[in-house]
Amino acid sequence: MVHQYKSNGYSIVLDVNSGAVHVVDDIAYDVISLYKEKTKEQIVDMLSDSYSRDEILDAYVETEKLKADGQLFTEDVYENYMTDFKKRETVVKALCLHIAHDCNLACRYCFAEEGEYHGRRAMMSLEVGKKALDFLIANSGKRRNLEVDFFGGEPLMNWQVVKDLVAYGREQEKIHDKHFRFTLTTNGVLLNEEIMEFVNKEMGNVVLSIDGRREVHDRMRPFRGGTGSYDLIVPKFQKAAESRKQTNYYVRGTYTHYNLDFAEDVRHLADLGFRQISVEPVVAPPEEDYAIREEDLDTLKQQYDELAVEILKRHKEGKDFNFFHFMIDLEGGPCVAKRLSGCGSGTEYLAVTPWGDFYPCHQFVGNEKFLMGNVDKGITRTDVRDEFKLCNVYAKEKCRDCFAKFYCSGGCAANSYNFHGTITDAYDIGCELQKKRVECAIMIKAALADMEE
Repeated sequence: MVHQYKSNGYSIVLDVNSGAVHVVDDIAYDVISLYKEKTKEQIVDMLSDSYSRDEILDAYVETEKLKADGQLFTEDVYENYMTDFKKRETVVKALCLHIAHDCNLACRYCFAEEGEYHGRRAMMSLEVGKKALDFLIANSGKRRNLEVDFFGGEPLMNWQVVKDLVAYGREQEKIHDKHFRFTLTTNGVLLNEEIMEFVNKEMGNVVLSIDGRREVHDRMRPFRGGTGSYDLIVPKFQKAAESRKQTNYYVRGTYTHYNLDFAEDVRHLADLGFRQISVEPVVAPPEEDYAIREEDLDTLKQQYDELAVEILKRHKEGKDFNFFHFMIDLEGGPCVAKRLSGCGSGTEYLAVTPWGDFYPCHQFVGNEKFLMGNVDKGITRTDVRDEFKLCNVYAKEKCRDCFAKFYCSGGCAANSYNFHGTITDAYDIGCELQKKRVECAIMIKAALADMEE
């Protein structure tokens, strides 16, 4: 499978199955577009009004060489591999600990319903948290590096338990020859110097929630009384980013139908001094007034194009920042298994409620159909685990012929379920935006390579 597109003056050809990317001239671009369906002479005839015969034949020969070298029109060799992959024994590598089912903000788009997750407000006890870490250790097999994300609601509302669990984890590392990478997601309301000092010492990554410009952020992320949170958190987040030397963190925002010009929010965050930025589309039922609609897509794709150009402009000016969804590794990247199966929800990654129930990920919490077990009994619903084990790009008809499938791994299972009632479909609006992000990311790589020459 080959995907061709033009972006910011670049003509790009992606060979999907090999991952090879070619930046070509107009002649090669046109020849490649016809190569699979037309004979050499047909291609010459069809392009003779634009190029000379020798130019067309040279491009044709180069196309054949790339094909012979396994860099163009390569075959898909991965579907058969997935047959064995489905039979694999999985180990648990990561937990999302819902340390607090409560929140001090009332974000309008919150899938967790102000931290309650369709249930009751609750705080995870130290005892439940310890059992969760014990479960992770016991079910991680020979894997040494394990990940634990303190999530909510707002985890800083249960800060002492966070600290105590980190201490417990560090004790268990020595006993079991494991290593925990702890991470934290916070809205910043309770963030202070003491907490930040601990975070900088113990957390491998921290996610700081902010949506961008003051008016955008305060509209969607107010306190329960209706006042905005922007002015309170921005100075804290700026200090946090600097204290971490502008690495191992993200400011993470959500854009909605109300700020379709979200590239301005990314620029705003960069202008505030943040160098690690993630702003992504809200996922919401279509009846919500802030939901992204199909008619918004053209505007949003244009915003990604503008943002890609802005990133290159700032690079030339020495004002670089990373935009999470444009970060792509064309030479290495995830192994084939991860490219095909995605985040590992329900198999390698689980969410844990304050009372110790297991769900495939944080977005399934509260949906009893996906309750998999608990910290006392372990995984009791192996059928749910097996369902997620079979979830990969070849189980999704929409993914089979999609050029982005090895970059998005089939998308989010929760989004698929929420929109289509099955984890083996795909959220269509999300797919369109993901494909655009992949195109922009590859173009940026091409442009940066040009700058280095």
